[in-house]
Formats: sequence, structure tokens, C-alpha cells
Amino acid sequence: MVYDVISILDFSRNEIMQLFDLTDKIRQILPKRRKIPILSGYTAALAFFEPSTRTRLSFELACKKLGMDTLTIIGESAISLMKGERFSDTIRMLDSYSDLILIRHPADGASRFAAEVAESPVINCGDGAHEHPTQALIDLYTIHKFKGNINNLTIGILGDVRFARTVVSLLRGLTLFDPKKVYIISPPFLHLRDVYRDELKKRGLNFEEKDSLLDVLPELDVLYVVRIQKERFPDPSDYEKVKGSYMVTHKIIKEYAKDDLIILHPLPRVEELALDIDNTKYAKYFDQAKFGIYVRIALITLIFGVQDKIS
Repeated sequence: MVYDVISILDFSRNEIMQLFDLTDKIRQILPKRRKIPILSGYTAALAFFEPSTRTRLSFELACKKLGMDTLTIIGESAISLMKGERFSDTIRMLDSYSDLILIRHPADGASRFAAEVAESPVINCGDGAHEHPTQALIDLYTIHKFKGNINNLTIGILGDVRFARTVVSLLRGLTLFDPKKVYIISPPFLHLRDVYRDELKKRGLNFEEKDSLLDVLPELDVLYVVRIQKERFPDPSDYEKVKGSYMVTHKIIKEYAKDDLIILHPLPRVEELALDIDNTKYAKYFDQAKFGIYVRIALITLIFGVQDKIS
């Protein structure tokens, strides 16, 4: 199993399936036992230099379910970086205080740099527009649970595929499996960046880029929706040009989609996914968010090699 988790490509398909099996086991145990304190006495540092709700809270809860103590940083204003402290010194300090560092940062590559500095394991909780590997693990697990497999599915990814790090990690993760087809759907300005397009081709993913959801919706087994990443736009006026470019509604889904389509979203959402889908059979994004706790417990357990203590 991996030590640092910087990219979804740090995993093999077999390791991901091992993680899924352990996640299933933890989902069975926790409702009965509430906690699995096999890492009591360990400390995790949650260094979140960028806003987060689900990732931070689910990781904090995962650590506490395992019996770990937690140290939390929320925003650069809360620490000495505002005084001019070097990022590397901050990481060394966290490394001396903890056994695991969970980091979210607005700069691409910040987590990899932290992993080079720290001796403790580092988990990338989202770095700029680069990657969000644990979200991809949750996405893949959710697909696997509701569809029974990841292979041979037709998957649509709709939205801001230019700046959404969740999309980058999910697409890379899908290259470890054998989906039938992946449609990458976005307004022209938000198309996939060339570097990732070239990488997916080299890795053999069967994908096609589209501008319109309706062109492919009837084929889809899974629809993964992401918001427009307003905070990633260098020029705010560019965001205004694409704001509101797409919205998935119950009417569209009911009219064009397969009866067993599932809809995922890493959240938060803005206006790309209508509220009228929430209580339908298609909506699986709140299950997806709940699965995040169990997947992250399993991941931490595997990083520390204590999975055999879960019984």
C-alpha cells in the first residue's frame, strides 16, 4: 500500500480494490461499535490552507473514529505564514507534532512538496487545480457500490473540467479500470487542458469530448457533475462569461436518461445541479459524501498497516 497519497496514480487497481473491501468491512462494523480505536495515541495534523467542508470534516471524523488526536489549521491567517514563515518550515513543524499530515492548499504541487519535506505520511486533500485523490477514491467506490463494477460503464463528466481537480483525479483513476466510454462534457472555454488530454490518450482511456449533455445523456450509466470553479479563474470576467452555462434538472434526466442512471457530485454545488433531483432515485451524491468517512478511515488504516486489527 502507498505511504504518501499525492495522486490517485499512486495506487494500483488491486490496491484500490483492497481499499474498497476494507471500506465495506468498516461500514459494517462502525454502526455497531461507533469507534475503532486502533490508532489511539497517534496524532493527525489537518493543514487546510483553503476552504473545505466535507473533506476536512470527514477526515477529522475518520481520525477520531480511529482514536487519533487531531491538530487543525484553517487558513493561512491562523498560523505564522502570515508573519512570513516559509511553507517548508510550517510543514517541518507539523511533522514534529504529528504522525500524519493532511493538507489542502491553493497551489498546484503543494502536497508533493510537503511530502518531500515531511517524514510522516502526507495525504493530498486538494492542491490547486491539480488533484484531489481521496475524492476520486470516494467517487470510484460510490460507482462500484451502486453499479457493482467500474468496468464496462459509460460515464459522463459534466462541468468545469478545466479547473476542477476532482475531475483530474477521477479521470486518472478511471485509467486504472476499463470503462466502456467516458464522455467529458463542458462549455468550450472549460474544456480539458491539453496536458491532461494528452496524458489520458497515452494511458489508453476511451474518452470523447462533447459540448452538450443531451448528445450523450441517453447512453450514460453514471453522470458526474461539478460546479464551475470560480476561485480558480485568473480573470473574474472570464467566470462571468461561463457562469450558469449548464444545469441538470429532473425534467432533463427523466426525459432523456436511462432508468438506472446514477448522478454524482463531489459538492459543493451552486446552480449546475437542480434541487428537484435530490429526492429522486438518480441522486447518489449525498450517499457519496457519507461514503467519504468510511473510505478515509480505510485509507488511514492501510497507510499505518493496521488493517488486521479491524475485526
